[in-house]
Amino acid sequence: MKLLVSALEHSANVHLKYLVKELGDEVSLSGIFDSTLGESIVDLRAASVMGFVDALKKLPFFFRLKDQMVELAEGADKVLLIDSSGFNLPLAKAIRKRYPDKEIVYYILPQAWAWKKKRIPVLEKTITKLCSILPFEPAYYSTHAPIEYVGHPLLDEITVRKVDITLTGKITFMPGSRPGEIKRLMPIFRELRPMLEGEALIVIPPHFSDKQIEELYGDISMFQVTHEAHQSLAESDFAFICSGTATLEACLIGTPFVLTYIAKKLDYTIAKALVKLDYVGLGNILFSHEYGNPLHPELLQKEVTAQNLYNAYQQMDKIAFINNAAALRELLKHGSAVRVSQIIKES
Repeated sequence: MKLLVSALEHSANVHLKYLVKELGDEVSLSGIFDSTLGESIVDLRAASVMGFVDALKKLPFFFRLKDQMVELAEGADKVLLIDSSGFNLPLAKAIRKRYPDKEIVYYILPQAWAWKKKRIPVLEKTITKLCSILPFEPAYYSTHAPIEYVGHPLLDEITVRKVDITLTGKITFMPGSRPGEIKRLMPIFRELRPMLEGEALIVIPPHFSDKQIEELYGDISMFQVTHEAHQSLAESDFAFICSGTATLEACLIGTPFVLTYIAKKLDYTIAKALVKLDYVGLGNILFSHEYGNPLHPELLQKEVTAQNLYNAYQQMDKIAFINNAAALRELLKHGSAVRVSQIIKES
């Protein structure tokens, strides 16, 4: 089977690697994905964007890339889109228009339930199979929609888990993986570090060069560098984490943490106007949807100060967090790679 794939984000490619293992040798990939999985038509670093403003600057690049993917769709048996709705939904529409009978599978769906609910009928009409990784998501679609909760990919990937509050004296800092996130959070993390006792671990993406680390992180002599996010979280008593996939990873591992995020002012203003949610973290969104209250604290924009982070660390009920995190894990049930591979292979 020839599968055309569009996986622009780093996290999408992590999930794709586990899916490829389930698909086996009978499926060959083309399109956009990490170079470790084959020959991609684009270097993913060129496709990286951070916020609305950056995305606008790169529109011509993405229009050309979309046209290239539409041409490639002709020779593909099926199309797999992963996350990145800003690119993948227009791509799906273009493929559907050019090839009305082409099977399109969307894995990790646009968060239409959070904003732009008018996208839901478009998704139902355009996509052959909608693979949801959020258990509450199918309820937002019509009863005849081709949507299914397939499990959550992080439960394929996370092999470690905290089961009690045994202290290790370690704290993990995760300032994100994108340059803007890191530059905005690191000065505050450096200010916070002397206020905390014990060993401080900082998770740095393994693909960063020494020059990038120096430019983005500044002085990190007070931290111990690690590239193993899951293991670091499992070994730590607490974590300070930039908003993103890592916050849900911490929830599923069972490491108490506070979500921190500082966006560009314009990006934050636009997002606040468009997205009507009580929480930013996916763990909080999932847990509050099911149980009515958040799982962990969130500090955003001007709230992100060293003192506020320290206060959140001191005040958090860590035992309650571990118990609630276990409930969240049960809510998500299982991983998603097996079921998505079955859907793709179905004739």
